[in-house]
Order: sequence, then C-alpha cells, then structure tokens
Amino acid sequence: MSFFVRLNERTPLVGRLAMGVEYDGSGYCGWQRLKHAPSVQAALETALSQVSGDTVKVHCSGRTDSGVHATRQIVHLDPPVKRSEKAWVFGANTNLPRDIAVRWIREVPDDFHARFKALARRYRYVILNQPGRPVLERANATWCREPLDDKAMHAAAQALIGEQDFSSFRAAGCQSKTPWRHLHFIEVHRHGPLVVVDVQANAFLHHMIRNIVGALVAVGRGEQGVGYLAELLALKDRKLASATAPGCGLHFVDCVYDSRFDLPREPLGPNLLAFLGEWTGERELPDNPRFAYRRGQPGCDLPRCDQSQGEALTGKLALSREPLA
Repeated sequence: MSFFVRLNERTPLVGRLAMGVEYDGSGYCGWQRLKHAPSVQAALETALSQVSGDTVKVHCSGRTDSGVHATRQIVHLDPPVKRSEKAWVFGANTNLPRDIAVRWIREVPDDFHARFKALARRYRYVILNQPGRPVLERANATWCREPLDDKAMHAAAQALIGEQDFSSFRAAGCQSKTPWRHLHFIEVHRHGPLVVVDVQANAFLHHMIRNIVGALVAVGRGEQGVGYLAELLALKDRKLASATAPGCGLHFVDCVYDSRFDLPREPLGPNLLAFLGEWTGERELPDNPRFAYRRGQPGCDLPRCDQSQGEALTGKLALSREPLA
C-alpha cells in the first residue's frame, strides 16, 4: 500500500513544510496553545523545537475543541534549520507523548497555508449504539444505550446541506463573525453497533458538529421528527436546540487542498472505520466560487484575504476565524 514508504534520511528538506498529525484529544483542552491547560499545539511545537534546536511555530488547518481527536490534522511550518524527512518525523515522535504522532512531512510551495488554502474539512462522529457501556472504545466513541434510527437521522440531516445560517448550532462563545457555512454533505450510516455521522464543509462553527449530532440523536431516539433539524435551522436560536454531544466521539479525518500541493493520501480515519475503505480526498467538491478563490485561479473577484488579520470575506461567503469543531 502506498503509505508504506521509506523516509528519506539523506536529503534535507528546504522551504515551507506541511505535516500530517494524528492525536487522541482526550488529555488536551483542544488544539490551540493555552497558558493554563495542556494543548496539542504546545506539545507539537515543543517536540519540533527539540528537533531543530530552535523555536518552531506551526499553523493548523483547523482548531479542534477539548477532547476531540484527529487522524489527519494538517499543519505547516517554516523551520529555522534543515533536517531530513526521517529526522523530522522520527525526531518529533521521539519527543512527543504517546497520544500524538507525526505521520508524514513534505516540502510545499511558499504560498501553501494549512488554514487559508484549505478547501474543505471533514469530520466523522462515532456513536457506539449498544445496551452495555463500552470498554475498548470508551475514549473514541460516544455511547448511546437507546436504539437509534439511523435512517431517520440521515433523512433529518439532509436539510443542512448547502450554504446556510447555522446560528442554531453554534456555541454561545463562538467567536466567528458570521454564522454562515457551506455544508457539502452529511451522511448517517449504521455499521453494526456503530452509528457514524460523516460531515464535510468549508469550515465549522464552535461546537457546530457536536450540536448537530445532539439534535440528530434526539431524532434517532424518536423524541423528535424527521423535520426537526430543518425547524432548528429556521429558528436561528441555539437556546431552542438539543444538548451538545460529547467531544470523545468526534474525529477530524480530512482536510482537502488543491491537487497541486500533492499532499500524501491516506486511508480515512479513525481506524474503527477502516473497513469502509475510503481514502482522503476522494469526495468531489461542490461547485462554489470559494474554491477558485482559494486555488488562486484567475477570474475570481472575491477579495484577497489578509493572513495577518484573518479572512475579510463578507456576506454569505464570509469565512470564520480558524474553524472549530
């Protein structure tokens, strides 16, 4: 399989680098570096700084919230020194805790930016639907003891597809300037005891996916009808929606970029769902002018984003600050 490759240990990597990172978020208060609590970013930057012998700062494709996992978090860095592919990967993993790992590293063009060049972000929410509490899956799936109707959940979720105002599904403390997001697809499928919510969008509001899943579980239990999510969407009021689903079931599984960046393809995570056989980047993106803008194609009249101040797009095409799940 193509992900079994020998890491180059002779040729130093130069210029900007992109890196694929996997982590179990159970022991961290999210991705972003914090002064008062452990974060994935702090652990990764500390490990990379030890490899380089100098301070290393990384930029991620999207911040994940407390307790949320990732199998394909993409970061980029401008290293202060040159090291080989093997030195970066092995060196980082030697200095990282066991719940974080660097999977690969690649040279990328100078205009690559893990956050601003991302075309789509994809998550999978895993629910273990069985009477007894889980043991082996307890840290990476949410347990629901009542039977769930996955077909009703899937039907209810289809009302969310498209570019819409997701005010009913954003956390009270969400810092985004706009509640508009473009949701590309959302699917709910059962695989034995596993009920999986698979969702992709241009970006997500704070707690957006977990709030959607909370509403879908209400539908799956029969507490609400199939039209429940459409009703919540129209209300534009988070206070009238269902409870937020726990973070432990949420996995950041893919971030899509233009093919010219040639990032490695991998089996889509988490490994609980490896039997599905899907690989990263296989889904087609919907037709949207944002993709031409992010690819830098001519003829796109969207304003250029200022990376030092965040993205300054307005109206329905407005993009948030770094996306949260």
